[in-house]
Amino acid sequence: MIKILIVEDEKPISDLIKMNLVDEGYDCTCAYDGQQAADIIEKTSFDLVLLDIMLPKIDGYELIEYINAYDIPVIFLTAKANVADKVKGLKAGAEDYMVKPFEIAELLARVETVLRRYNKTVQEINLFDIQIDIPSRVVTKGGEPVNLTAKEYDLLVLFAKNKNIALYRDQIYSKVWGDKYLGNSRTVDLHVQRMRKKLGLEDKIVAVYKIGYRLEV
Repeated sequence: MIKILIVEDEKPISDLIKMNLVDEGYDCTCAYDGQQAADIIEKTSFDLVLLDIMLPKIDGYELIEYINAYDIPVIFLTAKANVADKVKGLKAGAEDYMVKPFEIAELLARVETVLRRYNKTVQEINLFDIQIDIPSRVVTKGGEPVNLTAKEYDLLVLFAKNKNIALYRDQIYSKVWGDKYLGNSRTVDLHVQRMRKKLGLEDKIVAVYKIGYRLEV
């Protein structure tokens, strides 16, 4: 399982980030000041660190120098929005720099991008009683294998990675079929209907009027 350290001194923000990352299948640990983070990193290996800059005891700029020695990618999450701070953060070795407040969906996308850059990705996604094994593309429900087509599998993973987000039909078509949506095709609807029926997700993947579908969790 991918292990992520969240270094954020505001607990409500830390808790929100952790909750959403855990929902995506990540194993998360929280630290609330720079010294605590350094102590945790010394004892535990991580695949990614989400790092605030303005921290008690040791700030993010100092801490990233320590983290760099462990070759762990870092994404800065900070209220420091000016260009000079962003340049300083990236030059210090951060893979990305996000300014608060940010959308959780964007954070999840950036986390996935950085992990992919380091050849580290989620191996398994759990959704209700459904398990999705990413490397083998095997899906089980209640421990029993479910036979999905390639497109149905891709649809399931797309929804699982975008919980509670309304996905437009053109977004779905572009990501799963890799082509431009023409607006008059029922391909998306038919595949979604078959997939959710096979997995008993009729009441979980709901149609959004004039938009597309949303997985409700």
